[in-house]
Amino acid sequence: MFARDRLTLGLFFAIDNYDGDTPDMSRQVELARRADELGYAALWTRDVPLRDPSFGDVGQIYDPWVWLGLITGATRDITLATGSIVFPLNHPITLAKAAASVDNLSGGRLFLGIASGDRAVEFPAFGQEIERRGELFRESLAYFNRLIGESFPRIDSPLGKLANADLIPKPLHGRIPIGITGHCRQDPEWIAANCDAWIMYSNDPTTQQIVMSTWRDAVSASGADFKPFAQPLHIDLAEDPDERPAPQRSGFRLGRNLLIELLERYRATGVNHVALNFKRGRRPAAEVMEEIAQEVLPHFPSHDPSSRD
Repeated sequence: MFARDRLTLGLFFAIDNYDGDTPDMSRQVELARRADELGYAALWTRDVPLRDPSFGDVGQIYDPWVWLGLITGATRDITLATGSIVFPLNHPITLAKAAASVDNLSGGRLFLGIASGDRAVEFPAFGQEIERRGELFRESLAYFNRLIGESFPRIDSPLGKLANADLIPKPLHGRIPIGITGHCRQDPEWIAANCDAWIMYSNDPTTQQIVMSTWRDAVSASGADFKPFAQPLHIDLAEDPDERPAPQRSGFRLGRNLLIELLERYRATGVNHVALNFKRGRRPAAEVMEEIAQEVLPHFPSHDPSSRD
């Protein structure tokens, strides 16, 4: 997915265009397999435990870990990314067990995008206070990191006490790369110090430059030389390859040649990965996926999976 001065493309489940909040999932395994064959860098899965009609999107419907288990068996090289797992609504032991399991079963292909949650209806349903989600996020991530990174850790946390027991399996390569989504009620310096990548929503190229400058400063303050930046993008790909961009919610309607230009601008500002979402498109998603693979993906190729550490 990631390399300095490079940009790759991924796809959000559901790979579908649809009205309302619920997609048709009947062809998604087939489309995931095809995305892997075509050379997309990542498939993105969301954590949406409850349907909130006011939010307008339930993601891929299924539990993210069960879904990733299915997609693991259907694909070979493509990164399996979460965008994002809501840490305050899950216990860190459950999170670590699920994440390490998918990581092992997929051959180390998991990229764990995490978030503090933004659907207010979910927090009281889980017995949590939404006002505490920033604090809960920090506590959960600290517990999670110790579980996957240490052998028989002794943990004394508000979320639980652990002694004389260990989490298995451990990540295949010793750790799981983590991307923090949005701000999670934290400042950029904390985010840069506690993750491997930042996932942020910013589609306007001018605003993008400000966001990227903030991120570079935070990464430098953390002592790191490079930490990548990823973002989602809703697109409605026009049949005319030269149709000019027309803004829509969280993205654009545009032709493929203008999509290439837009992605080049993102790459120039420092964006390393863009996860495409086809929900608001007018053309069949499978058709759009193929066109982008043939005409756009060669400009933004994925990195050779054989070179993964």
